[in-house]
Amino acid sequence: MKAPSVGELLLVFIACSCCAHVVVCSSLPGNETDRLSLLEFKKAISADPQQSLNSWNESTHFCSWEGVLCRAKAPLRVTSLNLTDCGLAGNISPSIANLTFLKSLSLGKNSFFGEIPASLGHLHRLHTLVLSYNKLQGRIPDLANCSNLRSLWLDRNNLVGKIPNLPPRLQELMLHVNNLSGTIPPSLGNITTLTKFGCAFNNVEGNIPTEFERLPGLQYLSVNTNKLAGWFQLAILNISTLVTLDLGANNLRREVPSNLGNSLPNLQYLILSDNFFYGHFPSSLINASKLNLIDMAENNFTGVIPRSIGKLAKLNVLSLQLNQFQAGTKKEWEFMDSLANCTELEVFSVARNRLQGQLPSSLSNISSQLQYLYLGQNQLSGGFPSGIAKFRNLIILGLDHNQFTGVVPEWLGTLQALQKLSLLDNNFIGFLPTSLSNLSQLSELFLGSNKFDGSIPLGLGDLQMLQVLSISNNNIQGRVPKEIFNLPTITEIDLSFNKLFGQLPTEIGNAKQLTSLELSSNKLFGDIPNTLSNCESLEDIRLDRNAFTGIIPTSLGNIRSLKVLNLSHNNLTGSIPVSLGNLQLLEQLDLSFNHLKGKVPTNGVFMNETAIQIDGNHGLCGGAMELHLPECSMTPNPTKSKQFMVLKIVIPTTSIILLAIAISIMLLKRRKHEGNSTSLPSFGRKFPKVPYNELAEATEGFSESNLIGKGRYGYVYRGNLFQGTNVVAIKVFNLETMGAQKSFIAECNALRNVRHRNLVPILTACSSIDPNGNDFKALVYEFMPMGDLYNLLYAPQCDSNLRHITLAQRIGIVADVADAMDYLHHNNQGTIVHCDLKPSNILLDDNMTAHVGDFGLARFNFGSTTASLGDTNSTSSAAIKGTIGYIAPECAGGGQVSTAADVYSFGVVLLEIFIRRRPTDDMFKDGLTIAKFTEINIPDKMLDIVDPQLAQELGLCEEAPMADEESGARCLLSVLNIGLCCTRLAPNERISMKEVASKMHGIRGAYLR
Repeated sequence: MKAPSVGELLLVFIACSCCAHVVVCSSLPGNETDRLSLLEFKKAISADPQQSLNSWNESTHFCSWEGVLCRAKAPLRVTSLNLTDCGLAGNISPSIANLTFLKSLSLGKNSFFGEIPASLGHLHRLHTLVLSYNKLQGRIPDLANCSNLRSLWLDRNNLVGKIPNLPPRLQELMLHVNNLSGTIPPSLGNITTLTKFGCAFNNVEGNIPTEFERLPGLQYLSVNTNKLAGWFQLAILNISTLVTLDLGANNLRREVPSNLGNSLPNLQYLILSDNFFYGHFPSSLINASKLNLIDMAENNFTGVIPRSIGKLAKLNVLSLQLNQFQAGTKKEWEFMDSLANCTELEVFSVARNRLQGQLPSSLSNISSQLQYLYLGQNQLSGGFPSGIAKFRNLIILGLDHNQFTGVVPEWLGTLQALQKLSLLDNNFIGFLPTSLSNLSQLSELFLGSNKFDGSIPLGLGDLQMLQVLSISNNNIQGRVPKEIFNLPTITEIDLSFNKLFGQLPTEIGNAKQLTSLELSSNKLFGDIPNTLSNCESLEDIRLDRNAFTGIIPTSLGNIRSLKVLNLSHNNLTGSIPVSLGNLQLLEQLDLSFNHLKGKVPTNGVFMNETAIQIDGNHGLCGGAMELHLPECSMTPNPTKSKQFMVLKIVIPTTSIILLAIAISIMLLKRRKHEGNSTSLPSFGRKFPKVPYNELAEATEGFSESNLIGKGRYGYVYRGNLFQGTNVVAIKVFNLETMGAQKSFIAECNALRNVRHRNLVPILTACSSIDPNGNDFKALVYEFMPMGDLYNLLYAPQCDSNLRHITLAQRIGIVADVADAMDYLHHNNQGTIVHCDLKPSNILLDDNMTAHVGDFGLARFNFGSTTASLGDTNSTSSAAIKGTIGYIAPECAGGGQVSTAADVYSFGVVLLEIFIRRRPTDDMFKDGLTIAKFTEINIPDKMLDIVDPQLAQELGLCEEAPMADEESGARCLLSVLNIGLCCTRLAPNERISMKEVASKMHGIRGAYLR
């Protein structure tokens, strides 16, 4: 169990005040320029959901308008404009620069977009400029002439380019979470008044400039998650005023200076995580006595943790996980003794280090305030650490992957705040504590790979928050308690490799949220309950190596989300239900070594001999030819037998010979027909099957130079097959990633039966073994020279300028994708629901023709292809695992799959193509989605919200008179309206992909006419 990096969670941000004082001076004259400038600012606002600007009207003096503050003497001039967190959307009007007495401008926590007006650089009196938490784009304007500027907050926008020269008296500069590049300008070292500088989560390169040693008052320095390289900048040691130093998630290396704590005595937050630092723990840190947080996780630190760390009495977080710290002797464990002085410690992680031996008893002296304790993946031994009993506020406890022994104490049930408990992979023995039933907040319980015996406590059925229960690979006996199947939140149950016996309770059908049931290698017997089919979300059922009898329930064919079914090594009888062939997501079926007989079905999964295992059932016959089973014998009909005897006596011998000849001809025709009908569609229309070594050679050993993409389950390489005559894309699955194996088979099943010009053509598949004996799986596709649509939309090219995509090209891409989705939804025997349509899954060839790919999450819906999109009876009930931002609202919580969900995803992609904003952009919050944003701005402000490149293209076109109503702008408006029709909240209000494709062809034809 890995603790989250504290450096990822604890960036220090200072909240901006949202209070605005209003001076009412209705009897005093005001400056007309200021009033008109404010009205111009209001005109640029496209959304005001809180009606914050309602007071901005002629009936009140502008100094009384919300958010406006004027000076007290005449003439009244605006000195402050504060509209923080008002939900406003629109451009920031350049007219703001006419407020020449403005000292404070605070527009943070809104949805302003477009560029920051360059005219702000003329506000010589400006003292504070806060534009945080917006959607602003472009470069930071030149503000060097704002000589009185003290605070500049531009964090959490979409700003690009380099950090410019800035005013000489600046005190606070916050640029977190943008897309800034280049290096940190050395000129910042000349701004000797600077107290705060943050540019975390950008693309900044280089290192901290040496000129920073000239900053005598710098207190806050955060550059987390950038591309800084080199070693720890020694200039930092001269900034003795530093309170926060955050260098996390960069490419910094070498040793951290040993005198770090001596040089930075005021340090409170130190984050060095996720770098390549090595060497010993800087013992001088004890001199930074105010330290509250130390995060040195994910580095290569070695040696022992110093005993002196206990002198940091104010320490709240100590994260040292994923390093090579060692402890084994009493002296090396002394640091644990000293932690008793850290009375405020809440988070302590030393997971994945080289700690060994028994935990010292002094563990119990750590602060009783402790909430997160991670000790997993070390070599710890001895009994269950008794000192943990003191930590009544513990939320997560990780002792996994160690060598602990003995029994788990009953007092564990007194830690009633516990939510996650992992004792996985130790040597614990004895009964499971019945007191576990007292942990009412517990959601995940991992007890696998130990030596527990006894039975499963019935009280676990009282844990109403429990989602994951894993007690595999122990010596647990007794029956499977029916109570655990009544838990409303249970999703995963793994009780495999134990000694459980008895029948499965019929209550198993009550576990409606269950996705995985693993009961392999036990002593269970009796019938498999029919009620199991009520678990409609099940994806993985493993009941193998038990003693189940009876028939395989036909009702299992109703679990439409099922991907893996293993019933092997039991005593099942009867025939194989034909209904299992209707499970279109089923990718692994193992029925081997039972007593099954009769004809093997030939539908669905049974057509793929690599996906099924039926060995050890000697009564089976028929099935696909690739199974090489004997033909099923025909039982003679008694009546026909008598007639045949009569014929045999009456008909002359010559007639019998003629009949034999006729039968022979019929058999030959039948075999020919069967040979045609049972042949599987071939991936290899252009290539034969390719072994591992040829793929390795084609990619130069899967070298990084040939790596062209990374996905959820693996990597994509460019390759040259057959002496370089064919360029292909090779998707190699990382089988260590959970779900990769399933994704491989899902894609094979999805793509082998589909052929369309706008689907990514799959050429062949490789399922083999690599030179190390590991499983290897890959898919080979036609190479798409233009890459994926996401890269085309957002990857910086040509000196940070995004590639220009014309209106015609965008319309063509949308039409291509619509054709592909129309084919998947309406032109297959079994409707395919893609479930993960997004720009990165849309590939482009050298003609900019779009191809939809990545069917790893696809669902198969059978039944009428003309069923309404809201008909849930024709949809799978499996939980969608798509991509945030593109998932339909009805599926976001794991609802039912339908073609309507795909239509919603398509609509989001369509709007994204023309607006060039991700649906997860920070501007889309508080209920504002990309669809709502579009709806409130069209048609009047359409050119204000679309991609500026597109607006410029259309703007240039509009200089000429419109020849007819099919102008570019009208075509664009029609396309955006289609996107809105696809993204309606109610599934039954969305149009079908067939209708979308038809409309898009009409628009494309009209525009290119």
